Amino acid sequence: MNSGPKHLLPDIGRNKPPIKPLTVNLTVNDQARRITVEPRMTLLDALREKLALTGTKKACDRGECGACTVHVEGRRVLSCMTLAAMMEGKRVTTIEGLEQNGKLHPLQSAFIERDGFQCGFCTSGQIMSGVAMIEEARAGSPSAATIDVRDVFTLADLSRSEIQERLSGNLCRCACYPNIVDAVADAIMRS
Repeated sequence: MNSGPKHLLPDIGRNKPPIKPLTVNLTVNDQARRITVEPRMTLLDALREKLALTGTKKACDRGECGACTVHVEGRRVLSCMTLAAMMEGKRVTTIEGLEQNGKLHPLQSAFIERDGFQCGFCTSGQIMSGVAMIEEARAGSPSAATIDVRDVFTLADLSRSEIQERLSGNLCRCACYPNIVDAVADAIMRS
């Protein structure tokens, strides 16, 4: 009888030094913040657990649904796929940071007026993507739905199909998509 090796796998983790936490300095919603995080902590978990900013939702935790969308340096990112340790010196905006001087962002108001939510779980990610999408279009960025990418793109070119394409990374389990597109279209008219 062959007894073979007693341990087929190495004893992982034994005799290794503990993971050292990192201090990260960043600006969140226009406020300088200093947080201590484990190197593998996501931005999503840091926002929710370290800064108590729970408007950013944790849903799929795999970058598939868009509920965790925030802005980093003005660009939309999936915070569940971004390490907090990478945010040193960065500017982060969450749904809580859109409101200014007690006034909702125009897209937040349009979501209320157009009933762009039912359960509300995806709403913060939808709004953050919508705000970024409007800024991307304002900067002239075309999308996969743009008919001719050689033409200069403007806000006036944001058709329903453009809006749908640009928001396609955000899922709504309640299927409020028509109302969400209407809300974004209304916000574009106001800007």
